[in-house]
Amino acid sequence: MNIDNKKTIIIDGANFSNLKSFYEEIDRVLTKDLDWDTGHNLDALNDLLRGGFGVYEYAEPVKIIWKYFSVSKSKLGNKVTDTLLEIIVNHDHIEFETQG
Repeated sequence: MNIDNKKTIIIDGANFSNLKSFYEEIDRVLTKDLDWDTGHNLDALNDLLRGGFGVYEYAEPVKIIWKYFSVSKSKLGNKVTDTLLEIIVNHDHIEFETQG
């Protein structure tokens, strides 16, 4: 938890080097105790960001920090990271920041 009582979730850019491993990182940080596999695509990412999959409730205010963002951008490319960012920031309940 951080000072404003929002849960803080860290996407660690050091944990992935391509889109496949990005989705694995997303599963690691956003889901908990699921007995089914999530989809590894943009629609599934959007659904996971809404919440309700174990880490935070549906539309619960949270803060997501993407660490080593510049490393991720160089590995995933501008177009991919721009698309991912657009999906993340379109969720009003998510406070989002990049680091590094």
